[in-house]
Amino acid sequence: MDRSANLDTEELKMTREQYILATQQNSLPRTEHPQFYPVGIYGWRKRCLYFFVLLLLVTMIVNLAMTIWILKVMNFTVDSPLVLQSDRNVTVNARNHMGQLTGQLTVGADAVEAQCKRFEVRASEGGKVFFSADEDEIVIGADRLKVTGTEGAVFGHSVETPHIRAEPSQDLKLESPTRSLVMEAPRGVQVNAAAGDLKATCRKELHLQSTEGEIFLNADTIRLGNLPVGSFSSSSSSSSSSSSSPSSSAPRQTIYELCVCPSGKLYLSPAGASSTCQSSSNICLWS
Repeated sequence: MDRSANLDTEELKMTREQYILATQQNSLPRTEHPQFYPVGIYGWRKRCLYFFVLLLLVTMIVNLAMTIWILKVMNFTVDSPLVLQSDRNVTVNARNHMGQLTGQLTVGADAVEAQCKRFEVRASEGGKVFFSADEDEIVIGADRLKVTGTEGAVFGHSVETPHIRAEPSQDLKLESPTRSLVMEAPRGVQVNAAAGDLKATCRKELHLQSTEGEIFLNADTIRLGNLPVGSFSSSSSSSSSSSSSPSSSAPRQTIYELCVCPSGKLYLSPAGASSTCQSSSNICLWS
């Protein structure tokens, strides 16, 4: 019992001494100075940072100067169009999302080339297609197509159009300089001159042929010029000379008879009291 009581007394003393020492340390004034740690970049790190900042500033100034120079050389302003210049050619490419080339426009010294599936020229207002071209056809959507070249337009194959018309106060001419000119239509060919003459001129023969119908000439006056004039035979000429002795006083022949040879050739024969075609039919021998 006495031993346990002594142990409790000693523990109590030790606890009291620890408490007193702790309170004395807290009550004593602190005479030590606080320590400050510098924060920042010093030495070679600071010099490298300044160098990189200066290099970045110089790069920005050079880029700005180059941009201003390019804009000045290309004459790029707000009011003027964009001008692209090159000593050889200017090429504009169009690519899809996979990087494949889908269109190309090349402007060179000799030609302007466009490679694409379809080429179109549209109006600035309304978007009307003036010209379009693809693999199948070429469409010209302008109201009027005008060819001002001296040689005109040359087509290697047929030209399909429902109407061919000349300009106002201008003549329309269809010509084949070295070959024939053929006009065909299954339901008829109509040539009409509403306020003028209709002329057909050829060097050799002019044929009017109708296989199943007839040739109809309808006019107030029909004239056949430069028809040959037949002459009387010897017997008929002697009888006519005996009947008309004063030939000098005979009137000038102004009336002729129109005669037809068996071949269809027309000729004139001086008209008499009766038909004179038989007596002047010697011209049919040469037809």
